[in-house]
Amino acid sequence: MSSLVERVIEPRPRDLGDFAVRRVLPAAGLQTVGPFIFFDHMGPADFGPGQGVNVRPHPHIGLATVTYLFEGAFMHRDSLGTAQLIRPGDVNWMVAGRGIVHSERTPPEVRDATGRTRVHGIQTWIALPRAEEEREPSFAHHGAASLPRVERPGAILTVIAGTAYGERSPVDVFSPTLYVDAHLAAGAAIEVPDEHEQRACYVAQGRIEIDGKAYEEGQFMVLATAAGPVSLRALQASRLMLAGGAPLDGPRHIYWNFVSSTRERIEAASRDWREHRFAPVPGDAERIPLPDE
Repeated sequence: MSSLVERVIEPRPRDLGDFAVRRVLPAAGLQTVGPFIFFDHMGPADFGPGQGVNVRPHPHIGLATVTYLFEGAFMHRDSLGTAQLIRPGDVNWMVAGRGIVHSERTPPEVRDATGRTRVHGIQTWIALPRAEEEREPSFAHHGAASLPRVERPGAILTVIAGTAYGERSPVDVFSPTLYVDAHLAAGAAIEVPDEHEQRACYVAQGRIEIDGKAYEEGQFMVLATAAGPVSLRALQASRLMLAGGAPLDGPRHIYWNFVSSTRERIEAASRDWREHRFAPVPGDAERIPLPDE
């Protein structure tokens, strides 16, 4: 293990019915990196005519969801009345707070001439600080053109959320956050700045080198906290996700789609969903039951 890399997390495949994901966080012995408590790599998945992602309405509390696509498109609908199409490079930032319900589906209009479609991207949850867990739910869409881009030799860096490389994303985060989409040409190198206490690098595509050791697609490297800036070099054309930020203010309980600093709050949310007390999603009457229903 490199002195610059504290831990390497291998993704675990998870079947979500319509498609599979590679899950990185939470991991055994590591619940969060910065505020990130959930990290899924979706696809790439190809769907035939009449097929696609159909995530039925389901609830969340105590977190913010971040949807970021490389390919494809989703139609997001939620209990606030939002109906928002997200395309590659955009950010959907949904703050659940005290409770929200949403669905994500592949809209028919994005399929190609043969009726096929491809989905590829990253879905993350950011745990809210304890003082914000019960805030009013909200939703914000940020188009790709609104996100800061930083260019380095052979590299294009997009600041999805938080701050990095002297830039700040328009996404309204609740604690210091690092979230960057990095495109690197073969042989290009970048530094992961040390402005954030906790940092990690996920290889979404390609192969990179840190401190003389190679890391492959699907690996999530937790960087040493006291290492200072960490240099990454692309051994081939690569796409990386840099994630992290300030440590969370204490551990969280996680059950299904609920995150909270207390187990009692999660139990209450489970009862509310079972007894249909969450607000519905206008225009989307389906629902995903609790795992034990």
